[in-house]
This record gives sequence, structure tokens and C-alpha cells, in this order.
Amino acid sequence: MRLWVSVLNVADVRTSVTCTFTFEAAHRLEWHPGKCRNLHGHSYRLDVTVSGPLDPNGVVIDFDQLTEIVEHEVIDRWDHRDLNEVLDNPTAELLAHRAWELLTGAGLTLSALRLWETDRSSVELTAGGGS
Repeated sequence: MRLWVSVLNVADVRTSVTCTFTFEAAHRLEWHPGKCRNLHGHSYRLDVTVSGPLDPNGVVIDFDQLTEIVEHEVIDRWDHRDLNEVLDNPTAELLAHRAWELLTGAGLTLSALRLWETDRSSVELTAGGGS
């Protein structure tokens, strides 16, 4: 039996790198008619994805560099905080948008960002989403 091996042309493949982070924080949604009106906490998970061409070393971005930026720009600011002190209306959607702004402002070219408020509920932002 002869095996056929194809050579991957990396120019034809989109490469994405994702790192996952966690942080603990509290918030309250004063407009909410249910329990979320009261101060409560979440164990948030943040997935940050950067896509792009491979550099001469064969990476899109070094995992350590991505980690350093996300920890500095988001995790260190939000971990063990009352998120109402960060945003007036800290919904998961608005937090995800704010994280996107902070990370792109720090020079990352994001292709996706997902913020998990619970293990079953998340918000996803993707680049070039349009309306």
C-alpha cells in the first residue's frame, strides 16, 4: 500500500492561536428583574484568539506574549473586583466588548473573543462581524 503525503501550503491555511484565562468577579445588574439585580459573583473564563500568518519561527504569536498582554490588560484589572466599578452596566456582552477594546488597544489583532459567565453561558465576539 502506498501512502500519499501532501505538503501543506501554510499560505492557504488560516492559523489561529487561543489562550484561556480565568478570573473571579462580582457584579449586579440594577435593571434586571430577577436575581441578577443583587450583587453576585461568577467564575469567568476568557478565551482570546489571535489569527494571522506564521512568522519565520512558525508562530502567529508566542503564547507567553499573548498571556502577558491579556493578563495585564484584562485579568489584572478585573480579577476579584466589583465589575460595577469597571463598567456602569457590566453585562457579559459589554464586558466582552470592553475586553476586546483593551486588547486591540494593546496591539493584539483579535479574530475572536469568548467570555464565559457560567459554564453554560457565554458571549462570543468575532472580527469583521459587520451588522
